[in-house]
Amino acid sequence: MSHSQQDEQQALEQYLEDKAKEEKESQQQQEGQSLSEYEACVLRESARVRELMAEARREE
Repeated sequence: MSHSQQDEQQALEQYLEDKAKEEKESQQQQEGQSLSEYEACVLRESARVRELMAEARREE
């Protein structure tokens, strides 16, 4: 993997981590309210992407 690809991957990982934090904060602010179907899907997919990225990093 080239240096620029690693930089892009790290930037993407940071972006996803920031988005996950935002989602978690938003979820905490909405305590007592159930997550919409869309929000639940976004959280599941975000977790799935992080797992796939971690798996790809281990295979390098």
